[in-house]
Amino acid sequence: MKPDIHPDYVVTEVTCTCGATFTTRSTVESGQIRSDVCSQCHPFYTGKQKLLDTGGRVARFEARFGKKKAADK
Repeated sequence: MKPDIHPDYVVTEVTCTCGATFTTRSTVESGQIRSDVCSQCHPFYTGKQKLLDTGGRVARFEARFGKKKAADK
């Protein structure tokens, strides 16, 4: 490998919106990452349904286009 072409690999603290934090290593220079979901709050791991609609995008789409009926075959 060529010297001095790879970024530094630093200890990084990941913080989720649910409040969970864990430490890993990353090339992020600040040493901090903010995440929307993690294994402690993701529905796949918890088995619970959680709405992840950020900013009302689904509601805005439904208001704009409405719910359409399925096409008759």
